[in-house]
Amino acid sequence: MAINILFTCAGRRNYLINYFKDALKGEGKIVAADMSLTAPAMVDADLSILVPPIYHKNYIDELKKIIVEHRITAVISLNDLELPILSAHKAELETTGAKVIISNEKVIDIAFDKVQTFNFLNQIGLQTPQTYTSIAPVLKAISDGKLSYPLVVKPRWGSASIGIDFPETEDELKLAFQLQHLRLKKSILKTASSHDIDNAILIQEKLNGKEFGMDILNDFEGHYYGTFVREKLNMRSGETDKAISVIDERFEAIGKTIASHLKHIGSLDCDVFIANDQLYVLELNPRFGGGYPFSHEAGINTAAIYIEWLKGQHNVDQFNNYQSGIQFSKCDRMLRIITR
Repeated sequence: MAINILFTCAGRRNYLINYFKDALKGEGKIVAADMSLTAPAMVDADLSILVPPIYHKNYIDELKKIIVEHRITAVISLNDLELPILSAHKAELETTGAKVIISNEKVIDIAFDKVQTFNFLNQIGLQTPQTYTSIAPVLKAISDGKLSYPLVVKPRWGSASIGIDFPETEDELKLAFQLQHLRLKKSILKTASSHDIDNAILIQEKLNGKEFGMDILNDFEGHYYGTFVREKLNMRSGETDKAISVIDERFEAIGKTIASHLKHIGSLDCDVFIANDQLYVLELNPRFGGGYPFSHEAGINTAAIYIEWLKGQHNVDQFNNYQSGIQFSKCDRMLRIITR
């Protein structure tokens, strides 16, 4: 039986398209959907389909048509802002017979709302940066010696696509906080933040130390499989640009703790800092992250594991050959875009 996979909000994730094409070994096809036919990932897919923006009233109906027409086996989203939408319509989409590889609404809410992320991590006993949604308690914490500059100011919901500020004084903090609110109201995050726009910007403790990315993998029933770690050596436009694979039982323990309490579905991207010889968890993203290629090239073939799970197979250890000390760097390539 052919396995056909639909990637929604395909964007620039060519590597995922090709990893899954390799894993399928010709026993199915990869369909990429995006609101722009010039999205680079559309080039490498077997079939590229133009769809409305994710907030369009017909978006879910268009996805259902694609799933039925192209006999889609599984749906994978590659966009933070789309996750709450697909999760809310998961049951509806799965009436088509396709498997929507996405966590339930509670999990998506915990990860999507960084205040909920902060509360969740505290509740399960993991350390995370101090987090606030207004200036007054921040100033009090600074006055009490519990917090110090520089700080981090960023959006509460969704991705940090409107930018992050690092104020170093009270005046800079107030200006950055106001500017972030203004940016938010003009950005794509406005819709995601509209239900509590006055508390939609966060102020966080800034950690100094080494930053790591983790891919925490659960099966499609939410059972823990493994944690795959890389040290971030360089960042570019908010994504990992250079990294080296790491095997460390401290990260494994954190990954297992998160997975067993969150019970997410599939791969979850997670940021961790080592500061003052302690591990702090920053963010949870229940999707393939921009750092996944580093894990893949270091020996964990999550694409092949997904395919096996879709076939109903449970023995996937042959696709886990993760090694430490494997270093990679991303680079750009040119693609010819043909839209006619």
